[in-house]
Amino acid sequence: MRALLARVPAPPVVPTARTLVLLALLAPLAVVVAATAPGAWVVAPAAGLALLLVVLIDGWLAGSLRDLRYYVPADVEVGQPAMLRVDATIERDGDAALPEAAIGFDPRLGEHGRAAFRLQPTGEANGFTGMGEAVPVRRGSGALHDLWLRWAGPLGLAVRQRHLALEATLRVWPDLSPVRSPVLQRFLRDSQFGLVARRIRGEGTQFEALSEYEAGMDRRRIDWKASARHTALYARENESERDNQIVFAFDCGQSMIEPVDGLPRIDRAVSAALTAAYVALKGGDRVALFGFADQPQLMTPFVADTRAFHRLQSAAAELDYTPREPNFTLALATLASRLKRRSLIVLFSDFADPTSAELMVESVERLVRHHLVIFVTMIDTELEDLAAIEPASIGDIAMAVSADSLVRQRALVLERLRRLGVNVIEAAHDAIGYRLIDLYLEKKRSEAIG
Repeated sequence: MRALLARVPAPPVVPTARTLVLLALLAPLAVVVAATAPGAWVVAPAAGLALLLVVLIDGWLAGSLRDLRYYVPADVEVGQPAMLRVDATIERDGDAALPEAAIGFDPRLGEHGRAAFRLQPTGEANGFTGMGEAVPVRRGSGALHDLWLRWAGPLGLAVRQRHLALEATLRVWPDLSPVRSPVLQRFLRDSQFGLVARRIRGEGTQFEALSEYEAGMDRRRIDWKASARHTALYARENESERDNQIVFAFDCGQSMIEPVDGLPRIDRAVSAALTAAYVALKGGDRVALFGFADQPQLMTPFVADTRAFHRLQSAAAELDYTPREPNFTLALATLASRLKRRSLIVLFSDFADPTSAELMVESVERLVRHHLVIFVTMIDTELEDLAAIEPASIGDIAMAVSADSLVRQRALVLERLRRLGVNVIEAAHDAIGYRLIDLYLEKKRSEAIG
């Protein structure tokens, strides 16, 4: 996106902090003159007028703005920097300080709501360019609303400023950097051309081919009818079944909008889920997304091809941040009613108190009777640090005891889920995606999904 401002009128001259300091120093000088030589009182006003004249001359020497352009990308991924560029043509003295630019934007595009940076010479006559960055902290559409440009005179006593109201929008998508990572791409190449194919082949129930029986093979794989026809031992080569249904369910409630390492938990969960979904689509399975908070938000149709992966990305971008407690009973009952066959359900959630955890466990218990469930949660490092900190006061002891109690309650809830037959993944936010892929492939090989 680009905006152009050409042949703009000369902006007003504004004094700098250096000028204000000099004016402040003139006050005691005037007092000294009035006390020692009352007849020379005119010296102080004359000095002030002289300084004002110098400021005006310095502002005039700062030069005029001839051209101003800004460039904003249309899309960016949450947590990834979006580069904002400003180009300006200023007719000015080359000995002056470099121009400064600042762009104001929606707080979801950056914690401070602005990006400030200096412009550097381009090598062309009177040309300057500079780049700042906005690092989005939430998905959605964020507006860039203001652009400020200021450049000083050679003495640094005056600056000229230009303000431009912007009408630019930046769309923030889920972070797909793990999908593009070299590690995952190498893994997918191996899975397509040998490594995972050899591991999966022979362990499933879907017939693939017959091969001559060799010493060391499992005798249960011998096909006795085929062996009788060929008067030699043949073994069945099976492969894992495809077309499994996988649903990634996201709790978008209060606990999941809390930040972890600078981004909300829900965004960390979406990134991990899309990474696993991409692997599942490559493996021939079908994937859908389900989001809920106090009520269900969305349920996408099942996607069966990587060419439709962008549909999952677009749907994930619409998951809202809801500062309310999730209704697990309504959400998981709705999800179960829409599934007509056994599926793998990956539930991303968190809990802060035993009451909400109890409701979640009861709902998951009903879900696990007909489906394979994986519960994914992120390690609460802040809570563990509070529980492990060495107390230095009574307040620290109370805080450590409370944190340790919450950690123990959390461990008990996760253990209850495991006893129900739920597969639990508790890991750091940057590890849950790969842990999920490993567990998905393990369940796929063992034919536990279908």
